[in-house]
Amino acid sequence: MTEITPSTEKRDLRPFLDCAMEIGEQMLVCGAEVHRVEDSVRRICYAVGAERVDMFGITSSMVLTVRGADGKLYTQTRRVTSLETDFHKLDRLNRLSRRICSESMTVEQIRDELDAIGRIRHYPFWAECLAYVMISSSFALFFGGGWQQAIVAGVISVILRFVVELADRMIQNAIFSKFLCSFVLTALTFGAVRLGLAPRADEIIIGCIMLLIPGIGFTNAMRDIFTGDSIAGVLRCLEAVLGALAIAGGYYLFAFLTGGGAI
Repeated sequence: MTEITPSTEKRDLRPFLDCAMEIGEQMLVCGAEVHRVEDSVRRICYAVGAERVDMFGITSSMVLTVRGADGKLYTQTRRVTSLETDFHKLDRLNRLSRRICSESMTVEQIRDELDAIGRIRHYPFWAECLAYVMISSSFALFFGGGWQQAIVAGVISVILRFVVELADRMIQNAIFSKFLCSFVLTALTFGAVRLGLAPRADEIIIGCIMLLIPGIGFTNAMRDIFTGDSIAGVLRCLEAVLGALAIAGGYYLFAFLTGGGAI
């Protein structure tokens, strides 16, 4: 890792501090590990003239204290309430942070770039549905299912995508959202089996559940732990474990309501 060299140019740090925190917050929301967020914000602050930067971040909060060349201290705190995975947007934010460190960008230029990044559209809904079908069907085949299970898994995954969209809009709690999606997925799978559309439910459930597994969150948790951010890593790991338990809980709730017929 290259050494961070403070800029000798004196600037008003407050507007740059806002921009740095905005970049860090958006990076964290898009799925970046905490170590990358802290390093990016720290480098930006040094590049615009800070003499000392103390940055602390976890999955739900960011605290930044900067001392400028005039000796004044500036502090900001951000509360992060939403997390998603958007590596395209994260790549744009990374490139912007590097530009700030290598070029003499103004606050207006930085904010224009942030606005442009914020307007980046996600993949269209039909493309997400297609991806759901491909993933669930592939895993159904991979775990020993036949073409019947793969087709049923693909159909259920499309319905699951609508349920995920509805749950994200109506439910603020991500854990309960996964619980609800798992329950609906299990009910649809056993309904299809009882209608004779597939011989077994196991491969269908496994294929569709892979869409809900918090794999990226757990991977980032391990990266945070290995880079020394133990608190952030443990929190991410706990969130991933709770998400997995919620998925299992949705299945077992359906089993309980049906008298154990789903086990």
